[in-house]
Amino acid sequence: MTTDTTAPPRISGRQRLILFVLLGAGFMLAVDFSILNVALPWVGAGVGLGPTGLPWITSAYALPAAGLTLLFGRLADLFGRRRLFLSGVVLLTGASLLGGFASNPEMLLTARVLQGLATAMATPAALSLLTSTFVEGAMRDRVLGLNGALLSGGFTVGALVGGTLVSLLSWRAAFFINVPVAVVILLLTPYLISESSVPDRVKLDLPGAVTVTGGLLAVIYAVVERNIPAAVVGVLLLAAFWVVELRSSAPLAPVRILKRPTVKWGNYAGLVVFTMETAMIFLMTLYLQRVLGFSPLITGLIFGVPGLAAVGAGVIAGRFIGRFGSREVLAAGLSVQALATLPLVFLGTGRVALAVLIPALFVGFFGHVTAIVAYTVTGTSGLANEEQGLATGLTSMTQQVAITVGIPILSSVAATQSVELTGIHLALSVNVAVTLVSVVLVWFGLRPRGERSTAAAAVPVPREAEEELAGSLD
Repeated sequence: MTTDTTAPPRISGRQRLILFVLLGAGFMLAVDFSILNVALPWVGAGVGLGPTGLPWITSAYALPAAGLTLLFGRLADLFGRRRLFLSGVVLLTGASLLGGFASNPEMLLTARVLQGLATAMATPAALSLLTSTFVEGAMRDRVLGLNGALLSGGFTVGALVGGTLVSLLSWRAAFFINVPVAVVILLLTPYLISESSVPDRVKLDLPGAVTVTGGLLAVIYAVVERNIPAAVVGVLLLAAFWVVELRSSAPLAPVRILKRPTVKWGNYAGLVVFTMETAMIFLMTLYLQRVLGFSPLITGLIFGVPGLAAVGAGVIAGRFIGRFGSREVLAAGLSVQALATLPLVFLGTGRVALAVLIPALFVGFFGHVTAIVAYTVTGTSGLANEEQGLATGLTSMTQQVAITVGIPILSSVAATQSVELTGIHLALSVNVAVTLVSVVLVWFGLRPRGERSTAAAAVPVPREAEEELAGSLD
């Protein structure tokens, strides 16, 4: 009797509970992010924060969430992933309570900073617990597909129910909704998830941690506030980080990992995926409300229905990757995202434009979610278990940075035109062009090694090198 070894791996009951906890945490953070964005005017009015201060409710969260994710991803490898994940959830609970009871701008912004810090701690730790629980291959691809689907679904659900929740209850509900979910996660995690192994001798690369964190914070601040001196400081600090990592005996982010094609090009693709789609949604929100005159509720429905439908892409993306490969699926997802944005460049001022916009959103969101899964699989593959915290820290950082900088960058492009609709068209054109060029770069950057060496095959090889290569092959 023969055994069928081709059957797809099955997820055990315990693994399902682990998925419930870890994916539930990510879903909670995504829902919370969307709900609070919808509730910004109510939140500002509730604590006496004027219109000019509203952007800082978002920025106070985004700066630590984006700037510290890489550091905490590596700390999870060094000091324990479960420990860092639980610490992040505890901090998120306290920060949410502080925000919900905030009575002045100072309390509110402090709560937002702490929420961003908690996100930077919990997100890469949760993702690395996922990738280390499920071995690389078909099962991990399926799990990361579910993660991408719930991430997209969380943003969509938050946008759909945010206005209703805040209207029926209070803006404070946008903060308090985290607390019961976080308590359940804190109760279940110690019984379901064991602590990851940590090195016997832990040595933190302090110069690397300081330079990369300072550099990321400065660059993100520069983009958000359009501050050139901060950009210069950020670039110099990131350059110093690279030099430090080359010389460090225990680097925070080993250069050999950062140079890996899967890590480098996977994260570049993720940056494009989130930057361009986040900006597109913002520009289309302006279009729907300022050009077509729709209410925020109708705008949320126009985005929400295609968004929920596209969640299915996350479920099947893992199977696509298993059949066709992550490189092919990543390029295809990016291409679909770009080509679905192209018709939006030609939208006019009549509401008949919805006949083009809504189908384009359906198709574009499907490609977007597929690309999210593919870039996460690409960026975390081929690495040892003890390096998964760093890998997931990089992919999480990429997401947070992209979400933060996408809107300011393409808003600046749109602002170069005096007519708002013309500016939206120009910014969307840049969106499509950048994404399509990136498809080409990612496709060739992720070429298998055999393809990489084809062009070099015709180049004469010195006899000494040829003999050395033959000896190594033997």
